Amino acid sequence: MFFVTEDWYLLSHRLQLARACRERGWEVVVATRVRDHGSAIEREGFRVVPLRLRRRERAPWNEIRSFCELVWIFARERPDLIHQVGLKPVIYGSLAAIIVRPGVVINALAGMGYIFTSGRPMIRLMRTVVQLSLKVCLRPTRHWLIVQNDEDARAMKNGRVVAADRLSIIKGAGVDIERFPFMPDPEISPGDPVILAMVSRMLMDKGVRELVLAARILKHRGTRVRVWLVGAPDPDNPTSITEETLRQWHNEGCIEWLGPLDDIPELWSKAHIALLPSYREGMPKSLLEAASCGRPIVTTDIPGCTDLVDDGVTGFTVPPHDWTNLADAIERLATSPEMRAKMGTRIRAKVVAKFADNVIIEQTLGLYQQALSRSNAFHAEEFEA
Repeated sequence: MFFVTEDWYLLSHRLQLARACRERGWEVVVATRVRDHGSAIEREGFRVVPLRLRRRERAPWNEIRSFCELVWIFARERPDLIHQVGLKPVIYGSLAAIIVRPGVVINALAGMGYIFTSGRPMIRLMRTVVQLSLKVCLRPTRHWLIVQNDEDARAMKNGRVVAADRLSIIKGAGVDIERFPFMPDPEISPGDPVILAMVSRMLMDKGVRELVLAARILKHRGTRVRVWLVGAPDPDNPTSITEETLRQWHNEGCIEWLGPLDDIPELWSKAHIALLPSYREGMPKSLLEAASCGRPIVTTDIPGCTDLVDDGVTGFTVPPHDWTNLADAIERLATSPEMRAKMGTRIRAKVVAKFADNVIIEQTLGLYQQALSRSNAFHAEEFEA
């Protein structure tokens, strides 16, 4: 069973893994909030179990009802293995599994988001509550944790959130290197602008504001670039940027907000440089897709991004919140087609070797097998006792 909060996430981030499970003869069930993609999931041969659970819910009664629903679903389905992704599924699903005691529980934290990056007093208090909750959730020997970068793993070890032998680092959800093939740096005529693209949810935490400020600097300097923002706001995230603000920036002329696009490989066939000035990541899928297409990257020197981007080799990294250095790095890369070509070739090779779907799926299935084998051994010891 895959437990994720949104149906689109299964298709965008875990589809190849779910297919690999199906091809091994396993029944695959997806427990999620069904919106627009339930039928697409079912066409893959997976069974969909709809949930009421939302990522952001203010009414306590709805949260209690959603949790009780989850307990009932786990008790009815009795999955041999649950793979749950995201902070809320990890906490709610693990607590439900403590009550019901199904098989192995694989928890995946895709990155430390708003609750771990905000400096607001109430959020800091909530962060403490979340850390304590994670310790409780990950205590059972059948509960495992995946994080996506070394720094998150150190934080979990230092905080004694989970036992070291049940903590794994799997760097991202992988990328389909055939769907996102290598593409040479797009040709441009003399005087035409270099195209920069940021593919992301439109959140403050993703560094959208910093990119707009950097774009203003580049416009003032007369640097010939076009900056595309690709993605939609996320009302369930407290740092979501409104459509009104995005349209105001678009009308200002320093950036172009294109909204969400379905054909991302087509986007990278036209754009020269990928951008993501985020505050915190696990291993950003959008950058993996851009890198697979051979696009050099300008991003921030934060966990996850620095695992993919080697500063000065496959792109540039700058401090978060620093739009002046961001503008400088963009300008340096935008004005050198030779540098873009070299960096693009290098980053494609790195993705194929370390982040391709087959690499990540093999690591994940290996973890499944390890966890199931240990669980079976534990059950045998209990039976003998």
